[in-house]
Parts: sequence; C-alpha cells; structure tokens
Amino acid sequence: MSANRAAREPMSKVDTAWLRMESPTNRMMITGVLVFATPLRLAALRRLIGERFLAFRRFRQKAVDTGAAAYWETDPRLDLRWHVRAAKLPGRADQRALERFVSELASTPLDHARPLWQFHLVEHYRGGSALVARIHHCYADGLALVQVMLSLTDTAPTPSRRAELARTWLPHDGGGVIERLLQPARAGLASAVRLGEKALDVGRQWLRDPALVAELARESGEITRELAHALALPDDPPTPLKGPLGTRKRCAWAEPLPLAEVKAIGKVLRCTVNDVLLACAAGALRSYLLAVGERVDGVTIRATVPVNLRPLEHAKKLGNHFGLVFLDLPIGEANPLRRLERVAAAMRELKRSKQAALTFGLLAALGMAPLALQRMALELFSRKATTVATNVPGPQMPLYLAGSEVGEIMFWVPQNGSIGIGLSILSYNGRVHFGLIADSQRVADPGAIVRRFVREVEKLTLITLMEDWEGDIRAADAEATLTRYGKAA
Repeated sequence: MSANRAAREPMSKVDTAWLRMESPTNRMMITGVLVFATPLRLAALRRLIGERFLAFRRFRQKAVDTGAAAYWETDPRLDLRWHVRAAKLPGRADQRALERFVSELASTPLDHARPLWQFHLVEHYRGGSALVARIHHCYADGLALVQVMLSLTDTAPTPSRRAELARTWLPHDGGGVIERLLQPARAGLASAVRLGEKALDVGRQWLRDPALVAELARESGEITRELAHALALPDDPPTPLKGPLGTRKRCAWAEPLPLAEVKAIGKVLRCTVNDVLLACAAGALRSYLLAVGERVDGVTIRATVPVNLRPLEHAKKLGNHFGLVFLDLPIGEANPLRRLERVAAAMRELKRSKQAALTFGLLAALGMAPLALQRMALELFSRKATTVATNVPGPQMPLYLAGSEVGEIMFWVPQNGSIGIGLSILSYNGRVHFGLIADSQRVADPGAIVRRFVREVEKLTLITLMEDWEGDIRAADAEATLTRYGKAA
C-alpha cells in the first residue's frame, strides 16, 4: 500500500451527506464568534491551535469527494499561517462592523483543496479581541465542536498545567430539549438507519408520489410511522421568511441576558428554560413579520431542531451523530403566555417521538444516494420548515483562551436546502446569548429580529413579576398586564 493510500480514511455516510449538502445558497459551515475583553495575540493563538486543535487528527485532513465515495486525506502541507490569520475591521470596529465581517465569512466557501476550517483573529475589537471560527459541518456536529472549543480553553488565565483534551461537557438543562429527547431517539437508532436505506431504495417513488405515505404508515414499526408522519407534514406557509435564497448571509446578535432571569420565568410558569427561549424566538419572528406588514394571525411555522444522539462515552469524538425534529412555532398566537404554553406542549409531544432517529437514518442513507435523489429529498424536507433553531447550554463558569477571558460566545449551524433562517441560543457563564443568521433576500436586517427577542424576554419577565400566575394561563390577564405597563403583545 502506498503512503498516499495509507493516509486516506473512508468518510462516514452521515459526514458524506453533510459534505455533499454544500450549495452556493447555503454553505455547510458552523460559524462561531468569541469575544475577549483583553487582547489575544496571533502568535499565541497559532501556538494554541497547533498544540490543541491539531491534536484532533481529523483537522489535519482534507475532505475529498470523488463522486463515487468520499474520504479523509492527510494534508502534508498544512499551513497554520493560512488557517489562523489576522483580520482588521473598518471604521469604528464596533459590533456592527464585526457582524458585517462575520456575515461576509459565512457567505464565503472554505477552500476544498485544504482542510475545511479557519480561524480569523480580530486583534483590535472594543479594547480586546474577537475570534471568528469556521469549520465545515462534515467534520463534526455542534456538540462535538463544543468539546473541541472547550479543549482550547482553561478555567484560569494562567493554568498550572495544560488543559486536558478529555474534559467533557455534556449539557444538562433540567429537562430541556437534550435530556427530553435523547433517550427516546437513541432507542430506535439502528432501525432508523435500516429504514433510511430502505426508504431511499424506493425513494424516487415516494418523493414523487406522496400518496405512498399511506402505504408506509401501514407497515409495522414506530420508526416507519414517524417516516410516514414526516412525509405527510404540509409545506410551511409562505411568509417573507420563506422563499428563494441568494448567496449572501447576514447575522446579528443581542447583548447577553441574565440566565437567572430566564430560569425564574420558567419556574413561575412551570416550563423549561428551553421552552421559554424558543417561545421568545417565536414571538420575535411574529413581531418582525407584523412590522413588515405580514398578516400572521393563526399561522404556525416549523423549526428544525438538532438533537444529540451521541452516546456519553463518545462525547468527545468528532463526526456527526445527531438527528432533527420539527418543532411548531406558533407565530400566529398574539398572547405570549399562550405562545409559551403551545411551545411547551409541542416539546412534550416531541419527547415521545423518534423523529431524531428517523432523520439520522435518512442522512446516513442520503450520504450514499445519487446526487439527484439527495437534492430531491433535501428539498422535500426543507420545504417543511422555515428556520433551524439550536439551543446549547454551555459551561456556567468563566473560560480563558491563551490567557484571555472569553466574555461572549455565539455560533450558528448551517441551514440546508431552501431554509434561509438560523436561530442560535447559547448559555455561558450565567448569561444567555441569542443570535440570528439569515439569507439577505429573506431578512435584510437580522438585528430587527434580535432586538425583538430581547423584548419578548422582557415581556415574560414583567408578567412573572407583576402578576400572581396560579392555575391556568389566562389570556385576558396577560394582555391586560402587558397593556398596563406599555408592553402590548
């Protein structure tokens, strides 16, 4: 065997699917932003990336797709000067300038002749620094990349010893999306992969003829019924958020909010932190659509929500090991408490489903399917949702990277197919970070939605502070409270 052949490794089916999902309208990159209060030096960052990031052998490898198969190939000429580079913001170098810079990077493909990752260090940003990371989705899913980023950090500015790569942070959110969906999804994982392959064997038929869904539903097995249910979902309703996509992304993020405030809302209203945050996101989308003249009363859209399927013992391995679920976002509900109640009910229903295992199986099968069938299936499922929504509970302690404290963290997973909106929620060190990335043809100013998200949290905070909410949620009381304090829904 030649040295070149020995340096190659086959790519998994699911990772291959994400590699081939790349398109000019949706780049398959996970994009992250870290903000530091003190300056981070380029030389120190390159040294850290060389020691810790490249300790994951996968990041030394290129993703190669021959059409017949995809594989990993070690890059003998990997150049850290290209992968870790300095950047400078124009003008005042404020948050708007950083948002524009991140938007440009999120719209620009990585170089497929090299390993598909890059770090961009803005050395002068608000008295400190900012770091923008771009990593192709075929390398790893969001949870795995959280582990990677944690491996770059320390819990003190001058650690007495090197941080251990084995450190694991599997988030537990007190009954939120991860814990509520993880075990039911894992239970059907093997059968989901088998069903995914079976579905694609006859894929050309059922993708063209929805009537075949009824036949699938009659087959035995819960996973099969989940497939039938997913195929039977109607397309999401037309709104300005859903439509033809361009090639430019725009992003924005809010000032972090106190996590304790969100937890207090959940405690009073008897729901999870995740329920509160996703309901606020739905309220922000509703308010934005009303502002642009859209009539949304009674309208429900869907978000695809990534769900971890990674066994605990594989928490720090790279690769993609997650499924997707369709979550209803009731943007047509005017009352914020009713909206929260409906989101919480939808999450409880998803807890009993195996949608995540189903989509994982389909992704595995798609990785080996003909390109035309991949695109057909991707379009079929992406028509059923308007946005991708991620919510990751992170470490609740300050972290340091090359001696500089991480003050803010934001990231976005890529959208796929015809989906052009991505919502991202991440909690870190006692604060909640919310951001949005959108196709510029769908949302010209994502900051308009971000600002509305903050106001939705304020509304629920006000309600829980000013009223004694006992028993059932009372729509009239909620409206009266918000009107009284000048916060009409």
